Amino acid sequence: MSPLVKTFFDPHTFTATHVVRDPETTHAVIIDPVLDYDQKAGRTSTISADQIIAYIREQGLTVDWILETHIHADHLTAGPYLKENLGGRTGIGEHVTAVQKTFETIFAAGPEFAADGSQFDQLFSDGEEFRIGGLTALAMHTPGHTPACIVYVIGDAVFMGDTLFMPDYGTARCDFPGGDARTLYRSIRKIFSLPAKTRMFLCHDYKAQGRDEFVWQTTVAAQKAHNIHIHDGVTEEEFVAMREARDKELSMPALILPSVQINMRAGHFPPPENGVSYLKIPLNVF
Repeated sequence: MSPLVKTFFDPHTFTATHVVRDPETTHAVIIDPVLDYDQKAGRTSTISADQIIAYIREQGLTVDWILETHIHADHLTAGPYLKENLGGRTGIGEHVTAVQKTFETIFAAGPEFAADGSQFDQLFSDGEEFRIGGLTALAMHTPGHTPACIVYVIGDAVFMGDTLFMPDYGTARCDFPGGDARTLYRSIRKIFSLPAKTRMFLCHDYKAQGRDEFVWQTTVAAQKAHNIHIHDGVTEEEFVAMREARDKELSMPALILPSVQINMRAGHFPPPENGVSYLKIPLNVF
């Protein structure tokens, strides 16, 4: 079956949030939602999430799931806010615990933080199936960018997170803790085993040089033929050499410090002190 997809693009973080619905019922999921964050003021807002809420209510949809593809380093998740307003269950891949264990140390999260994934309602295993109305969805573990990355195959569509970008932009970086270029290559080849016509929806687009518009949809066939980093014919050794060299030149994402601290808690803020929640800035770590 072919799910209906409505995408909301946040130009501040270059993030595409997808609302995916069963064409025969009102059931839907939300994938990779954004909580707006003013870094200078340290203030969050819900402008992006409120647009999704308005659409869901206008369409009369029932939200079954609010899904994350991984612990994002480039935007904060609006998962808890959407759940509070729309219902549904939050989900992520079961290997999120590996990421939590790494970052609870880096951010000195404290004894109240449980690195067991319990902040989410569901931890999906590789190959696990779940339902969205009449649609069957499949969780596929695709580590490399992070150990916890997962893609969701829903009908004739796959929702990629950061694993791949548009063919003219390439692939995800692998230099975050637990990332690995060789693992990413194998994960992408696993995705390339999906039917060629599978629609591919991306979590980000940074508008490659020479392109005028933001785009977040392609196909497995287009990626295999044209992805500048990993098209058919690129060997594992070639990819690893390219990816590792490229990653050495990249700066850290602008929002990595607030994003990871919030997202590893499934979007919940750290426990307040004196009535205020605080984020930590580790020095000389990244």
